[in-house]
Amino acid sequence: MKLIPHPAAQILVWIALALLAQRLAALPLLLLSAVLFGLALRFCAAQLLSLLRRTRWIMFSLLLIYAYTTAGTAVWAQLGMISPTREGVLDGLLQLGRLLSVLSGLAILLAMLPQEQLISGLYTLAYPLRWLGLSRERIAVRLALTLQYAETAMRDTASDWRATINDALQPASAGAKHIELRLQPFGVVDVLLVVAIAFMLLGGAR
Repeated sequence: MKLIPHPAAQILVWIALALLAQRLAALPLLLLSAVLFGLALRFCAAQLLSLLRRTRWIMFSLLLIYAYTTAGTAVWAQLGMISPTREGVLDGLLQLGRLLSVLSGLAILLAMLPQEQLISGLYTLAYPLRWLGLSRERIAVRLALTLQYAETAMRDTASDWRATINDALQPASAGAKHIELRLQPFGVVDVLLVVAIAFMLLGGAR
């Protein structure tokens, strides 16, 4: 019996943790965020710091929006209406905690799943789209090409942004004609994990 969960099951775990983080109160959320952040910092610090760097302005804006749009007691009474509120700052920090837990979990997920396995997991989870007449194969190919282009573009932009812009303005060249995915069946561990996720979400919804 394999012990490493199916890529689709690992993605479902991350989705479940992201949903759970939205429902937790301050203290349980602090514990969840601390655990995920600590694990991410221990096993995939570079991935985590990259995600935090890319979202730093979103985090800063989120805190400002809550701090200045939530009614409550002014943090600095002498500033009057231009002072942030204590309730707003606390709500903003709560939202930052939720975002931090999601990003930490995402960093761990990306570190555990190479690009091929990530696409394989998303391909498996996209099975219900067949009922709507959509092609999972086309979605997987487009996702793979998008991830490949995005990774290359971010790497090249960091070294030479002018050349990257010039390349983006050039006519598109022929890309990969096909992508090979190694699909694996669900095992006992995967089934148990999905069942545990379902019970966790059902229990959190009450």
